[in-house]
Amino acid sequence: MQLEQFNYDNKIVRNFGIATIIWGIVGMSIGLLIATQLVWPAMNFGIQFSTFGRIRPVHTNAIIFAFVGNAIFMGVYYSLQRVLRARMFSDLLSKIHFWGWQLVIVASAITLPLGLTTSHEYAEMEWPIDLGITLIWVVFGVNMFGTIIKRRERHMYVAVWFYIATFVTVAVLHIVNSIQLPVSGWKSYYVYSGVQDALVQWWYGHNAVAFFLTTPFLGMMYYFLPKMANRPVYSYKLSILHFWSLIFIYIWAGPHHLLYTALPGWVQSLGVAFSIMLIAPSWGGMINGLLTLRGAWDKVRTEPVLKFMVVALTCYGMATFEGPMLSLKQVNAIAHFTDWIVAHVHVGALGWNGFMTFAILYWLIPRIYRTELYSKKLASAHFWIGTLGILFYAIPMYWAAVVQGLMWKEFTPEGVLKYPNFLATTLEIIPMHMMRAFGGALYLGGAILMTYNLVKTMRQGKLLADEPAQAPALLPLTTNEKSTHRRLERKPVMFMVLALIAILIGGVVEMIPTFTISSNIPTIASVKPYTALEIQGRDLYIREGCVNCHTQSIRPFRSETARYGEYSKAGEYVYDHPFLWGSKRTGPDLHRIGGKYPNKWHFDHLLDPTITSPGSIMPVYPWLIDQELDNSLLTAKLKAMRTLGVPYSDQEIAHAQADLDKQAQAIVDDLKKNQVNVLANREIIAMIAYLQRLGTDIKAEPKQDEIVDEQN
Repeated sequence: MQLEQFNYDNKIVRNFGIATIIWGIVGMSIGLLIATQLVWPAMNFGIQFSTFGRIRPVHTNAIIFAFVGNAIFMGVYYSLQRVLRARMFSDLLSKIHFWGWQLVIVASAITLPLGLTTSHEYAEMEWPIDLGITLIWVVFGVNMFGTIIKRRERHMYVAVWFYIATFVTVAVLHIVNSIQLPVSGWKSYYVYSGVQDALVQWWYGHNAVAFFLTTPFLGMMYYFLPKMANRPVYSYKLSILHFWSLIFIYIWAGPHHLLYTALPGWVQSLGVAFSIMLIAPSWGGMINGLLTLRGAWDKVRTEPVLKFMVVALTCYGMATFEGPMLSLKQVNAIAHFTDWIVAHVHVGALGWNGFMTFAILYWLIPRIYRTELYSKKLASAHFWIGTLGILFYAIPMYWAAVVQGLMWKEFTPEGVLKYPNFLATTLEIIPMHMMRAFGGALYLGGAILMTYNLVKTMRQGKLLADEPAQAPALLPLTTNEKSTHRRLERKPVMFMVLALIAILIGGVVEMIPTFTISSNIPTIASVKPYTALEIQGRDLYIREGCVNCHTQSIRPFRSETARYGEYSKAGEYVYDHPFLWGSKRTGPDLHRIGGKYPNKWHFDHLLDPTITSPGSIMPVYPWLIDQELDNSLLTAKLKAMRTLGVPYSDQEIAHAQADLDKQAQAIVDDLKKNQVNVLANREIIAMIAYLQRLGTDIKAEPKQDEIVDEQN
């Protein structure tokens, strides 16, 4: 049989590899900075662009899309060419993909600290960047499917299945979650509101973890682990079961992030049920990976890459056990909003994504540079430093979570909260946050050690940019395949369509009834749209990233209603574009903060939180007092809100500035009575107006039978 000669493109693999290393160090360094701010808030150096609220999304996006994203493309571009026996479809598209992705990352890193954010977790970038992500993702898809179509291997290997599912699902997630109405070049509002927005966001947020941080890494695991161990994948049949069950079940599980919230109960129950089922395919994949090492465990002692892979798979197994466990309502009631979620996420990110990325880098770089790894001893040292980093990070966070969960819910024998002041819990866990920062520093140190090792490896070798390869041309189709799945593996378009159908079912079933059946979101007559000043204050709240530390969702627990007030109702959020329920309580819930404290308290609290709350780890916000409120987009904002269904009249829009000035002056006059002099056109006045509005639309007390008593 005549062999065709061609070359693999290693240059694009090298480029994504270097980007992975650089962005990994950047993202981890920012993570270490914000970890220290949870102990010493002054670590933002008094700069508004480096507060926890503004740079926390820089850290998460740098790790997810810059570090992990570039690692995915590095692994996909290397493995895809080899399992398909073809060079990438287009060198030009490869270059556009690489540089376009880096441009998106840089744009995000610039705009997020400036406060240009949508507030949706893991999707904080404003609409122009979202459009850029869409275009680059299409470029990647065209390049990938073009390569699949011109392949010389008839059957698509299991890794390719996961790459296809990743592409189609991330495309659907990104498009649905990014539907916004632009107000200006860098300001937009989500078309969804309140409960519906929360459902869409956590359908996206959960499945971004599933289909960006999990499925492509499973695909790379199925390619690189057998190569590293020189063993075939343990079970082809298990890989089929693993793939189809995982992509079908995963998409349903998003609502488990919203248990006990105003989300309709039936949607919550679906999320719980599918989350429990999810453990089976997840552990099936882990077992398939670990059993691939049968007969090769002796190599684990001597090969650093296998050490990294074993721990990566173990962390994957732990994280995918925790997810279903945290979706149990009894567990979720204690763990949600605590540092347990932080630990859970980072076991996956540091252990599963980080360690597998390190393993692939250590294995791949020497091969494309045609040399040996500079130092296995340094790689082993990196492994142990990184492992200690994970332990020093995760264990204190689990410990802190238990402290938080129990202190928040503890009552005295007399039936009152034992720790009514939220700050008491914060002060109690500061030592755990110190240990967490130390763990992060260790992990970062290991990554820097790896960088040194790989740079030395590159310098002692030479990049084989175009690696010669040969393979027979694609054989004509035969009809003697007995396996239905083997026949499907020859049809990439059909495979993609079936994967798309599998991932659409869950989202459609959960979202369409929630959007179309009004009884899912009962309205409340007393709930009115925000005033012009409150809209401006809400946008400042979003700009400063307050949602990263404060929730606006009170669950129907005795401990929460006693601490914060009446539990939250779906109808209260109907005019919220976007929703601001939050996912972590570093500070107390704010949904009933309105009217709880005088205006001066809020002024002092924003000027210097330690004035009202000694020991607070919240940063100071003096710039809110100094900076003039920008009202240039006020009319456009109200018109956009009206387009989205908020009932602003023509008269309200026409008199918006006058109404804003009147409400602002009332707050200024009240502050003046308390010896505080501030101009009415300052940002802090709008922020106070928004905070004083929160939770004031309903007055009725909750019925006792609607409150969950955790003591029973």
